[in-house]
Amino acid sequence: MRFPPTAATVSSSFLLGLCSLPDTKFKSAIETALADSECYEKENSSERMSCFFNKALVHVGADLAKLVPGRVSTEVDARLAYDTQGIIRRVHELLKLYNEVEVSSQRLLFKIPSTWQGIEASRLLESEGIQTHLTFIYRYLLGILLCDNFHITEYVVSDVISSFSQAAAAAQAGASVIQIFVGRIRDWARNHSSDPEIEAACKNGEDPGLALVKKTYNYIHKYGHKSKLMAAAVRNKQDIFSLLGIDYIIAPLKILQSLKESVTYPKEKYSYVRRLSPGSAKMYDFTEEELIKWDQMSFACAMGPAAEELLAAGLEGYVNQTRRLEDLFAKIWPPPNV
Repeated sequence: MRFPPTAATVSSSFLLGLCSLPDTKFKSAIETALADSECYEKENSSERMSCFFNKALVHVGADLAKLVPGRVSTEVDARLAYDTQGIIRRVHELLKLYNEVEVSSQRLLFKIPSTWQGIEASRLLESEGIQTHLTFIYRYLLGILLCDNFHITEYVVSDVISSFSQAAAAAQAGASVIQIFVGRIRDWARNHSSDPEIEAACKNGEDPGLALVKKTYNYIHKYGHKSKLMAAAVRNKQDIFSLLGIDYIIAPLKILQSLKESVTYPKEKYSYVRRLSPGSAKMYDFTEEELIKWDQMSFACAMGPAAEELLAAGLEGYVNQTRRLEDLFAKIWPPPNV
């Protein structure tokens, strides 16, 4: 294999794709899940479909764990995004299923949306030794809204992009992996002008997606948070050159191929020179406002147009994919020979 995978994610969209393919090892894993007697015995149809969904995620995830040396990240139902205890219960259910098929918890991540409730669930799960993967990180702040019972009482503004909520809160929660969608933030910035934080980044000549990743990296490493940082939705090899030194990058095969064919020199703007490092992070200056301890009130007040729209769109997409998958399971269940 030219670019062997090192880690994997199993999600509702991945399962949908597998169901549309001819017979494969992974499709067989889904059929095994649909034949599970524990799910079959549930009288409530929604509970039965949820059981099938969990079993399918785990059976496919277990097969992926045999193919990659790294961890497998398993999607937690996005319909639970605003239910801390619901997320925790679902992760425990998935972990129990993985234990039954002998996949170690050290090989697993659980992918949770970065709502406040998701971040709080991550904090509690990490305290149990369960590794979490927080996604849909979009927020980049110019200032901090200080609130009293969710009413704005003061707006602290700095001269430059000076604070962030989702990324910092996720790091403070101790999430094992924090994922930022570089390209989606850039796409939003190109089509909107209502978010002052993103406008400020652009005015400073910065790409808002790359800037958020760099600032988050520096925050994690300067203040000793354990989180690893992942950049996703990279659009070109220039994005990768700009983020060299980050823990993880999710990149399309065509970009990996273009990197392999690239010849660069150290003094060029885009070259194989490390841009992010723990050493340089220690030199990065943060304001007092950026270093607050995030809680639900300050987090809610800090959410701006870009974060709200992108988070809502991401959750809607995940929920729709899950519903489509359950509808498909309802049509093809029971599978042959059951």
